[in-house]
Amino acid sequence: MRYYATASGPAVRDAMRAGRLGLIATPAGGSPPRHGIAWIADNACYSGHYPGNGKYLAWLARHAAYAPRCAFATAPDVVGDAAATLARSTPMLARIRDAGYRAALVAQDGLEQLPIPWNSIDALFLGGTTGWKLGPAAAALAAEAHRRRLWVHMGRVNSLRRVRYAHTIGCRSVDGTFLAYGPDRNLPTVLGWLRTVAQDGAGAHDLHHLQW
Repeated sequence: MRYYATASGPAVRDAMRAGRLGLIATPAGGSPPRHGIAWIADNACYSGHYPGNGKYLAWLARHAAYAPRCAFATAPDVVGDAAATLARSTPMLARIRDAGYRAALVAQDGLEQLPIPWNSIDALFLGGTTGWKLGPAAAALAAEAHRRRLWVHMGRVNSLRRVRYAHTIGCRSVDGTFLAYGPDRNLPTVLGWLRTVAQDGAGAHDLHHLQW
């Protein structure tokens, strides 16, 4: 399990250089990718700062030297709306791949009821509303993506229980904002989550006892 975060402070950046954390980078600003650091490219749609297709692709192109260390780049999405997301994302998937990145589709509420362009994606990013993301539909999509040997990622993960849940349904990575608030204080906590999940092993928990 890898935890992707913003590079909030020297200790967090040191952990990224050591391979203990990954970086989430967006065209909206913040720390750009660096050599030797594992990262993901997020489109910034969730925060409302998506710059548009052309500028997003240009941003990816500027960082193409770091693409081999990028697990995926997310196609643009619409929060909570799978149909609108597919309409927005589908034309961009091939363009992201052509830019040298693995393309991720952000799963939103209702995706389980729609045709999914599995052959056009390299990763499934579990987004959507909290209730949907933690429900059976998202878990089933994660299982199908895992069966297809795609990377599975969950966004907005800021507790040990949620890291454990993501790991249990087959996510290889998660991201969250936990380190943005008191990075020096919270870094040992996040690293502790990762150690705990590594010790647990996937599938070792009764999900009914997890609290969010």
